[in-house]
Amino acid sequence: MIQEIAQIDVKAGMEAEFEKGVAAAAPLFRRARGCHGMRLSRSIEKPRRYRLFVDWESVDDHNVGFRGSEDFKQWRALVGHCFETPPEVEHVSETLRGF
Repeated sequence: MIQEIAQIDVKAGMEAEFEKGVAAAAPLFRRARGCHGMRLSRSIEKPRRYRLFVDWESVDDHNVGFRGSEDFKQWRALVGHCFETPPEVEHVSETLRGF
């Protein structure tokens, strides 16, 4: 299991529209092969900055399966116009859980 972390800065005044778009896109992620969940968090210090966390079975499920799908195009159509800059995306795997 890996986790995608996307840091997304949105244009000023588009925060509510972005959040609505992410909520509308949840079914796209739910039906993606290898996707086990997604959640969105908003920065307290930088309220135009969000982090999207998506749990995937593998990096290929995200990079090849989802990004190569029509659902990815729909995802970008729902939220892409809100991006201030392109999202910064990385994949991580858990190495330690303290408690």
